[in-house]
Amino acid sequence: MSKPSSPVWLIGCGNMAGAMLRRWLASGIDPHHFTVVTRSPASVPAGVRALHALPPGETPHIVVLGVKPQQLDTVAPMLSGVRPAILVSILAGVEEATLAAKLRAGAIVRAMPNLPVAIGKGVTALHTASPDPAVHAAVEALARPLGLVEWIADAAHFDAVTALAGSGPGFTYRWIDALAEAGAALGLPRAQALRLALATVEGSAMLAADGDTPPAVLADRVASPGGSTRRGLDVLDRDDALVTLLTETLAAAERRNAEMAAAARG
Repeated sequence: MSKPSSPVWLIGCGNMAGAMLRRWLASGIDPHHFTVVTRSPASVPAGVRALHALPPGETPHIVVLGVKPQQLDTVAPMLSGVRPAILVSILAGVEEATLAAKLRAGAIVRAMPNLPVAIGKGVTALHTASPDPAVHAAVEALARPLGLVEWIADAAHFDAVTALAGSGPGFTYRWIDALAEAGAALGLPRAQALRLALATVEGSAMLAADGDTPPAVLADRVASPGGSTRRGLDVLDRDDALVTLLTETLAAAERRNAEMAAAARG
């Protein structure tokens, strides 16, 4: 597995950036490879350099911007004196043009990781306007230990990708909880229903990911004609109820990403 060959600075170390850092270290990358810069004290893994300000005279090759989108204008002045070769932004809803207007970098890459990157089973969606293959290779090497890496060709699709993959774990956790609640409503002890729901979702996802059979086909294989699974699927399939619900869910998240992008531009 290729790994990043240049030192990486993390600006901010919130939940997502922290999860990424822990996974990078778990994958075998030397902790001395990383510098975390935060405005307030932060706990970082052993061997990782922790700073409260940018050290004078140092120019990082890769900067990962891991603050909240609302903190961009606060952080930008701190980065005014450096020009990294690559700036990787995990700020949801903040477009490359907005980042370029506020920060100096050789190339800007938008990244949208999701929470399972913490265990190397996440998704990291990437987009950049840079045509430089070296930029693509460097960022992909950084993202590869986190799980699936997907380059998004059209920046206009990034909000939709963020809604699907970035917010998707939240929607999935809600689905698991609802499945357990439904089991409890039928009389199962709540804790047991949750264990059953978690194991069912985990195993089903692993089976779907392990082969080339589409999930829709797998669903039909579980459902015998006239059987109990088919009767339950009839409820989910009626008037495309489940697809309609999830489409509305993703659309709401996508709209919020667009709103945050507009706020960042302003």
